[in-house]
Amino acid sequence: MSDCLFCKIIAGDIPSEKVYEDDEHYAFNDINPKAPTHVLVIPKLHLATLSECNDPTLLGKLMDRVRFIADDLLHLSAGYRVVINVREGGGQEVFHLHIHILGGKKLPF
Repeated sequence: MSDCLFCKIIAGDIPSEKVYEDDEHYAFNDINPKAPTHVLVIPKLHLATLSECNDPTLLGKLMDRVRFIADDLLHLSAGYRVVINVREGGGQEVFHLHIHILGGKKLPF
């Protein structure tokens, strides 16, 4: 999608601090981190929001990549939080499905 910020990041049109990439997923550091570690994991396929996705295989692979990135690449052994904001009322600001990995400190509720 040509006007999507995250699609432009995937395409390399906007720079990012890449953490991980494979054929279906891209992960990068959030430019406005809410924790010492704040990584966004996105599917390369453009989906505006979680509620738009009805593919359990895609969602399963996406969550597996989140687990792999948090545990194996970021080594967040003390724990981490996984957040998906859905639609404007749920706090979603960029309308491309994305998952936040937050860690590096004890997180408040």
